Order: sequence, then C-alpha cells, then structure tokens
Amino acid sequence: MNWFSMSTTTRSVEPSTKAARLEQYLTERAEEGEFYFKGKFISDDVGLSPKEIGALMVQLTDDAADITVEKWSYTSATTWRVAPV
Repeated sequence: MNWFSMSTTTRSVEPSTKAARLEQYLTERAEEGEFYFKGKFISDDVGLSPKEIGALMVQLTDDAADITVEKWSYTSATTWRVAPV
C-alpha cells in the first residue's frame, strides 16, 4: 500500500514537532474565539517550557495558517493574543 493513499481518520494525531504541537493546541483553543495567555500558564498543557513557547510564538506570528498570533503586552512575561483567522 502506498502510504500517501492512506485515508485519514477523525482521531487526534500527535503533531511531530514542538511548533506543530503548539499550533494545534492554539488552533483548538481559538475555535471558541480569541484568547490571551502567558506561556507559563499553558506549558503543562503542551509539554513545553515557557521559554520554548516564547520562541515558538515568535515563529507562529508569521507562519500560522489558521490563527492570528499577536504579541499583546509584557508584564512579568509576554502576554499573547490568539484569534481564529
């Protein structure tokens, strides 16, 4: 069987990279509307350190397809705004 022709299922598939895992988490959260967060408050949910989240968020501001990512404010840690496209 050609692996390109395998059908997709509705079960959740674990993203292969840290960036993909974070983007999937944020996209799912944004389905309910815009939200604000600090990396330290979602780090356990995505299995990444706040420092890793911060670095990946900068990347996602340019690369994310289904969400809008904006650096919102800084008070002891960066607050990010995420909204669906």
